[in-house]
Amino acid sequence: MTDEVVGLGEPDIRDLMELEALCFAYHWTREQFLLGLEGEAFKVIGVRRDGVLAGYMAFSLIADEMEILNLAVHPEYRRQGLGEALLSRSLEISEANGTTKSFLDVKISNDPALALYRKFGYKKIGVRKKYYPDTKEDALLLRYDFPQHEA
Repeated sequence: MTDEVVGLGEPDIRDLMELEALCFAYHWTREQFLLGLEGEAFKVIGVRRDGVLAGYMAFSLIADEMEILNLAVHPEYRRQGLGEALLSRSLEISEANGTTKSFLDVKISNDPALALYRKFGYKKIGVRKKYYPDTKEDALLLRYDFPQHEA
């Protein structure tokens, strides 16, 4: 099955909020989504299956940098390549916009996410101690250099 990754916007807020609540104990509010989407502070892409928003990713593009803000996959659709599809599409969009590097933070215990990011070539560049408000867990800072711009 090929999943089409599409841009999401204000009409998708309800679905985004439902997915956020399923995936994160500490999640974005409706206002945060609207502020970012209306002000074009970040882009949101997603994948639907059977009428359900199965996964989404929010990322910002500033100057030559891309930052992954959130990546979530519905629990029923995990380990089916949706995270890969979303990450791959975000990197394509970013590269087309002249991005040379990408950054993100991820919970140190989030092994599936770490495996995904490492598969794509992200490397650890630091640690933020007790970063996450819900668990006080450390965050790993990761960086990806686009191939034509490797440091």
